[in-house]
Amino acid sequence: MVLMARPRIVIVGAGFAGYHAARALQRLARTAADIVMVNPTDYFLYLPLLPEVAGGVLDPRRVTVPLADALPGVRLVLGEADGVDVQNRTVSYTGPEGERGRLGYHRLVLASGSVNKLLPIPGVADHAHGFRGIPEALYLRDHLIRQIELADAADDPDERAARCTFVVVGAGYTGTEAAAQVQLLTQDVVRCHPRLRGTSPRWLLLDTADQVLSGMDMRMSAMAERVLRERGVEVCLGTSVAEATGAGVRLTDGRFVASRTLVWCVGVRPDPLAAGTGLPVAEGRLQVDEYLAVPGHPEILACGDAAAVPDPSHPGELTPMTAQHAVRQGKLTARNIAASYGVGRRRPYRHRDLGFVVDLGGWQAVANPLGVPLAGPPARMLARGYHLAALQANRGRTAVDWLFSAARSRPAVQLGLVPGSAVPLQTDAPELVRLHR
Repeated sequence: MVLMARPRIVIVGAGFAGYHAARALQRLARTAADIVMVNPTDYFLYLPLLPEVAGGVLDPRRVTVPLADALPGVRLVLGEADGVDVQNRTVSYTGPEGERGRLGYHRLVLASGSVNKLLPIPGVADHAHGFRGIPEALYLRDHLIRQIELADAADDPDERAARCTFVVVGAGYTGTEAAAQVQLLTQDVVRCHPRLRGTSPRWLLLDTADQVLSGMDMRMSAMAERVLRERGVEVCLGTSVAEATGAGVRLTDGRFVASRTLVWCVGVRPDPLAAGTGLPVAEGRLQVDEYLAVPGHPEILACGDAAAVPDPSHPGELTPMTAQHAVRQGKLTARNIAASYGVGRRRPYRHRDLGFVVDLGGWQAVANPLGVPLAGPPARMLARGYHLAALQANRGRTAVDWLFSAARSRPAVQLGLVPGSAVPLQTDAPELVRLHR
């Protein structure tokens, strides 16, 4: 066991749950314990605006919140947590330069989030592009522009058509918003190439479900699908990829689509760190009670995608892996830890669904605030207002970027910042060091 001069709270992960837990803890428990956060990056990423980074609307710095500025009372340890020793109360991690470290804890907040969900489909891991962070968004933007530039240089009409064909798998929130934003980008880029005059980029959005935005109200789903189809996006429901190759994808309906671009937005699964603790899990998420504490281990709390939190609104079910739940659970985790130090009292997790916003780019969006269905410009204004309120930083600069993008086309230039080798689709954490009872 690592000896500590005074109690230490270790937070693993700076996603929505971990970031908001740290914000609340520095206010509620800063005098009672040291607060340490372990995270691979020095920023909190506001994921809902990542499609606008890929689409060339926002500078990537707009969607990041520097942890040093936002969490002045929290010590940041750069590293990837890869093991939890429950018996000795330590967290092990690997730093950015390969160095190994270990931290003792008095309280542990496991908010390690999620990773790409890969399916056993031949060729996907080798040929698909993921969409989980800034490197992937920047790489995808460059890749799309490069394909159109190579299509402009090609004399073979079949090659030209393949390079101007783009396939997105997964019509959930991420896939739908990403397809909507980057489809508009490719339209702008094509206009810059006279040899491609008359060419319209072909976009396919695939999903095995029977509706876009599965699980959403059917009216809102239908509105989103209509917007995409009116832009020329081929929405293929009940369909997925059977095989991916360097030349294209074979679909489950038997068709072969020649393409050089496959964007994987099928979904996420909990980070393997939760299962690696050796503690009970449900669907890969750490089991917790209504207070977000691990049964039998009150010193360990989990929140966000890493936690199997009972859903009080749907007995017998777990809360879905969404940012809305992660934010609330992160804040409640902080309050319940503070209560263990004598500040306030413990509370069980309760929530009220506030609705959703889905930004489709241009002046299009769908939203359902408090059950009121909206579409078009009103939903678009609501979506942008919501994001500005939730962003925590860079609000003015983000608004300026939006104004510029509304007045002019998106810059059609590759930045070359992220090579393909730096963004493999397989994004699991390193092999876990399983130290547990």
